[in-house]
Amino acid sequence: MSTRFVPFLAMLVIVVGGCGTARNVAWPEPRPLAEEFPTYKPPIDPEASNSTTDDVAGDTLALNEALRLALQQNPELREAGWEVRAREAATLQAGLWPNPEIGADIEEFGGTGPLAALSAAEIGGGIGQLLPFGGDVGARRDVAARERDLAGWTYEAARLDVATYTMQTFVDVLAAQRRLALADSLLQIADRFLETVASRAEAGKVSPLEVERAGIVRSNVVIERREAVADLEAARKQLGAAWGETTPTFERVVGSLAEVGPIPAYESVRSLVERNPDVARWSTEITLRRADLSLARANRIPDPIFTAGPSRFQETGETAFRAGISIPLPIFDRNQGAIQESKYRIRQAESGASSARVEAESRLASAYETLAAALDRIDILRTSVLPAARRSFEGIEEGYREGKFDLLSVLDAQRTLFESTNNYVEALATYHQARAEVERLIGTPLSEILIE
Repeated sequence: MSTRFVPFLAMLVIVVGGCGTARNVAWPEPRPLAEEFPTYKPPIDPEASNSTTDDVAGDTLALNEALRLALQQNPELREAGWEVRAREAATLQAGLWPNPEIGADIEEFGGTGPLAALSAAEIGGGIGQLLPFGGDVGARRDVAARERDLAGWTYEAARLDVATYTMQTFVDVLAAQRRLALADSLLQIADRFLETVASRAEAGKVSPLEVERAGIVRSNVVIERREAVADLEAARKQLGAAWGETTPTFERVVGSLAEVGPIPAYESVRSLVERNPDVARWSTEITLRRADLSLARANRIPDPIFTAGPSRFQETGETAFRAGISIPLPIFDRNQGAIQESKYRIRQAESGASSARVEAESRLASAYETLAAALDRIDILRTSVLPAARRSFEGIEEGYREGKFDLLSVLDAQRTLFESTNNYVEALATYHQARAEVERLIGTPLSEILIE
């Protein structure tokens, strides 16, 4: 090859070499909530195994184990993780230059006279390359990178959602177990009371009708116990669904509903709402919209197409170099509509950021009020209502054996004790579920906030 084409080849290597971007993982800094537990992240190689653990829940399950299983195996969290990987790949693709085109042509052949056959033909060929001088490649890469970062925020929100769902459904199972235990205790009381009434009826101290009434009470307790069993089974299935189990392998969960503590002041909690991924993501959203505007402006500048290559003239046997360039004229389409749309999208994102914060603070205020009310309710039930109901029932039951109270008094005291105990369990469950919701909305355990 003639040395006259060396400069052309050197330029061609530079033009078509392209510039890709290294893959940059976009996982945001985890919020403090449940950050101590390892969370599933898809491998970079999509052909690699998608399984991180084959562990399943044992017969008994603690909250830490439930969180570990859920954050490793939850299907929705895995889906969000793969979206991040896909956006990383899209960012890589967006940073690549368009491929060059190679072509060949032949002119002045197959005619008549001197132009017959190929004797006077001009044979040429070369390479064409679109030159994105307007900054299209960099702008596209910036847009793709911001979309990748948004996928990272979606993943982090999903992680907190999975942790919160697991904690709340774990509490549901704990509460259901307590209600079943309460129903068992009430059934024992009903059995014992039925025996007492039957003995008094045999001794002629009460009417046989009271035996029937005591039997009806026992039958109602049996029905309530069956409902408690069904509720527990439903709660177990919901908890198992957190890590993709359709049939739970665990039999029971271990933990204490009664462990409650003081909560920090609302203003201390509210100051952390910026940690909520649903709020924090909007900063990236606004950056994305600005990157869209930069891309739209870059697209105003037409990208020229440069072509170059050799030509051979068959008639003279000589070879020459040829080059060309074509540039679209931005007369009608200057991308003005896309630019205007991008400006509107920026304003829309700014409004979305304000809306997301208002919504988060509204939900936080509601959850905090529920939490505070549940804590007050627990204190009243634990310190005054339950002890009084228990003393009342024990005293009236003993008095009934001695003939001091009638059957209605015993049944009323029994029902009061049952309802008070059940209300206590409900208050404990509400406390823990509201606490989990508050922590989700600030992405931080309340135990890490200073209590004044």
